Order: sequence, then C-alpha cells, then structure tokens
Amino acid sequence: MKGKVRIIGGQWRGRKLQVSDKQGLRPTSDRVRETLFNWLAMPLPGSRCLDLFAGSGALGIEAASRGAKQVFLVEKKRDIVQDLRQQVATLATDNLEIICADALTFLKGTASAFDIVFLDPPFGRDLLNPCCTLLEERGWLNPQALLYLEMERRLEMPNLPATWQVIRRQTAGQVTVFLVARQT
Repeated sequence: MKGKVRIIGGQWRGRKLQVSDKQGLRPTSDRVRETLFNWLAMPLPGSRCLDLFAGSGALGIEAASRGAKQVFLVEKKRDIVQDLRQQVATLATDNLEIICADALTFLKGTASAFDIVFLDPPFGRDLLNPCCTLLEERGWLNPQALLYLEMERRLEMPNLPATWQVIRRQTAGQVTVFLVARQT
C-alpha cells in the first residue's frame, strides 16, 4: 500500500509524492514541514542541503522545490532508494542527488560543506548524537550552517557541539523539532 506526501511550496507546490508503506518510514508531517520551511525561507534559496535520513524524500525534495541549489538525499535502504529515484525522475531536475549509504558511514567519508542539514533519523536508534558529532568534527558544515533535528518527543535533547545554538523549537504530536544554527 502506498501513501502520499504533498509538496507544500515552490515550483512543485501541490505535487504529491508516492510513499511506500515500509516499516520505519515516517515522513515529516505537512504541518511540521510548513513550519520548518517558513523558518528557512531566507537562507534556503541557493543553498547546498544534505538530507541524511532521506526516507520518503519529503524534506530534501521540498528544499529543492523551494530553490535550494543542490540537495543530497542519503538513504540506506535500497528499496527506499529505488522509490526515491522514481520520484526524482518524475521531477525532471538536476539539483537532487540520491546516495545509497548508511548515514554514519557517509559522514565518515570525504566531507563537502553544506549550508543546511536535515536530520530526521529512525526513532529508537540514538543516531542524533553521533551524527551531530561527525557533522561538526569532519567538516560537513559551512560556518553559518543551519540544522534541522527531529526526534521523539519523550527523549532528551542530544548533546550538541559547543558552536551550535538552538534558535527554534516546536513540539507536534509525538515529535520535537529544532532549528539549530552553527556559529563559529
């Protein structure tokens, strides 16, 4: 069975993406995405973005729709990567690149600095802390980078690097989301 995720704004506004009903795949809700992209309205156009746990692709594709110059979608599960490739093919764009890789393994590779990073890892796996550390220590972030963190509401805030500051926070249903600014 497939569901749908709607692109909220930009050139693909109103377009619906097919989302397979796969275990652990939970696209960020329309309401949360709308809030996030309102927060990112000014810095997003022309930016380089990294969607580390791409899943349905909703965050990365929304960013591309709203004017991000380049978006990398990193997803570990091959069947989900295949779904993403099909979705991106229908958009006929060259600013979305899909990478089939484990997020932590990817972050241990050769770094390329990003302006905006989306971190919405699978719940129950404690992946935010190691991802935040690797992003900061391995050179994945531009000096004034912004990061979106999504986590289970019941969890404590991850240990953020000293140069990171929470600038926005919202709770919606079972998730808490943060917009974090890197300040060097």
